Amino acid sequence: MKAIKSILLILAMVIGASSMPASAQFKFGPKVGLTVNDLHFNKSVVDADNQTGWTAGLMTEFTVPVIGLGFDLSAMYVRRNTKFLVENNLSKDNRDYIEIPLNLKYKFSLPIVSKILVPYLGVGPSVSFLTSRRNIENAYKNKSVDWAMNFGFGVQLLSHLDINARYGLGLTKAVRAVDSSLDKAGIEGKNRYWTISLAYLF
Repeated sequence: MKAIKSILLILAMVIGASSMPASAQFKFGPKVGLTVNDLHFNKSVVDADNQTGWTAGLMTEFTVPVIGLGFDLSAMYVRRNTKFLVENNLSKDNRDYIEIPLNLKYKFSLPIVSKILVPYLGVGPSVSFLTSRRNIENAYKNKSVDWAMNFGFGVQLLSHLDINARYGLGLTKAVRAVDSSLDKAGIEGKNRYWTISLAYLF
């Protein structure tokens, strides 16, 4: 079922791109960044620390001139690192994903400075597919698909350099307990993360 939802989302992205007006501006380019991940558990039994990871991939952007409305779509390889303490036992979970975020974007047109600097706001869903190991020391299991909602802001410089910061709010369980005692306690984890990225758009 989750795989079907993922396919439907990707199809919606393609249809959206093909329906953009002919006057829409299209850009693409490489994108890199840092992530700060907080694996948020629903029980106080587990204590998780913020950990820094990284991301790299490709980004495309469609913008309708004058009104400043458009969207960007990326395909990113993401490393999300987590360190958490369970009953005085320290565990590390370094998870690798292929993330596909889709953001509706509004650019602000500012007199005089728009040719140099254009700020914008963005919001939209993302789906991440796990590519690394599933089990964590027989205590937890990473879920294969993770959904989130992104909220972000950024600025484009000289029409090519895109600097962005966004917050990802996990909508589904990224981690679930497989250890019998933890499973009975109903401990679950969702991703919460900041991503700061830099892209060069052609």
